[in-house]
Amino acid sequence: MIADHIHDALSQVSRIQELILRKKLFRGYSGKARMACGVAALAGAAILSSGLISPAPEAQLAGWGVVLLIGLVVNYAALAYWFLFNADVRRNPIMLKPAIDAVPALAVGAILSVALIVAGEYRFLFGTWMCMYGLAQVAYRQSLPKGIYLVGLCYIFCGTYCLLSPAVSFVNPWPMGIVFFLGEVAGGVILMINLELPEEEKK
Repeated sequence: MIADHIHDALSQVSRIQELILRKKLFRGYSGKARMACGVAALAGAAILSSGLISPAPEAQLAGWGVVLLIGLVVNYAALAYWFLFNADVRRNPIMLKPAIDAVPALAVGAILSVALIVAGEYRFLFGTWMCMYGLAQVAYRQSLPKGIYLVGLCYIFCGTYCLLSPAVSFVNPWPMGIVFFLGEVAGGVILMINLELPEEEKK
């Protein structure tokens, strides 16, 4: 009998902890927006490999710049909409802290990218982008669902391979397109299941 009471008490504590953790999750990112960016990355790879764009590294870089711009606009437009129009947020800047936590990794990625471009070392760009974006996902460990952390680790693994493998070429856009497509679609699905679907639809 006492064992049953202890088991029930532990179960209640576990449920309370889960509820607290769920309430702490950052809900400013849109799963649909993230999936759309994954599709944009794959479409970018298809266009860059189609012959419509010069295979010169500078032209390829400009193409990825367009994909980046699309990703920034889509993701941050969704974030801005959530911040401005969600009644639970009430435009409190502290609610944006998880999004700010990822800025250092992204900023270092931008700095490294500029340094590599100036040095003409384009072949290291894919790996750098994947690793730094993966680190940004890891920064969300306490504020986004656990699956996002695993997605971040996958980005870092793929980025490490791209950095170390001589077979990866900047003028072959498919490694970049496929990794970001799979990563963003997976991340989007994780966000939708854990943050956007009503509880009854998850059961």
